[in-house]
Amino acid sequence: MSTVRPSAAATRPCAFITGAGAGIGRAVALRFAQQGWQVGAGDVDQAGLHALRAEVGDSNVRTYVLDVTQTDQWREALADFHRYTCRLDLLVNNAGILISGPLQDNPLQRHHALIDVNVKGLLNGCYLAYPYLKNSPGARVINMSSSSAIYGQAGLATYSASKFAVRGLTEALNIEWHGSGVRVMDVMPLFVETAMVQDMNARSVERLGVHLTPNDVAHVVWKAAHFQGSFSRVHWSVGWMATVLFRLTSLSPQWLNHWVVRRIAA
Repeated sequence: MSTVRPSAAATRPCAFITGAGAGIGRAVALRFAQQGWQVGAGDVDQAGLHALRAEVGDSNVRTYVLDVTQTDQWREALADFHRYTCRLDLLVNNAGILISGPLQDNPLQRHHALIDVNVKGLLNGCYLAYPYLKNSPGARVINMSSSSAIYGQAGLATYSASKFAVRGLTEALNIEWHGSGVRVMDVMPLFVETAMVQDMNARSVERLGVHLTPNDVAHVVWKAAHFQGSFSRVHWSVGWMATVLFRLTSLSPQWLNHWVVRRIAA
């Protein structure tokens, strides 16, 4: 945790971002800090957090060593950040891990670990941040989902399942928390140029390629964070390819969706 002394932070919009030490989370943290937001950045990557703080300055970011699977660490980080800011305008649940290849080619423990981070870690964040969010007018949650939550992906079965869980939780909480004014949305990119996709063993990444950068995703997170339209706008695709896939599968019969995804991933 950084040792910044409280100042005028309570007058600035505030975002808490997980997985902020690298990749998409870092790009999101940089975008918001550079636009004048007070950022709380959590990650298990202490070196990444140190580099982020050095780049944006102690007055713009507070960093927390945070394993999202550990509820005590969540409680401590959120409580400290709120003591400093007196508000929480945005929670970005970005922390996640990925395994690829046929289901049985990875140890069962790795599948369990992925669910712990991608699903339970995100659930921890939503549950424990809600008391702070509901007291901040216009607050919202943006969960990092994936285009693999459109239709289950061969070679990414457990990852895809975890993102379906993120999608379902997002949709449900957006309805549950409507009365308290807290929007819940998700962002659904295709493959992004991060360490996560290096050496990925999935045919879909070979067929579709990697055309998005972390900054592309951060741009959409920024748009979602400022969206003032209907609560019914929940899912935010990143890039034209993800948008086309999302719209097609929403309108197409199941047999056609199955055929298209099988052509991509098998």
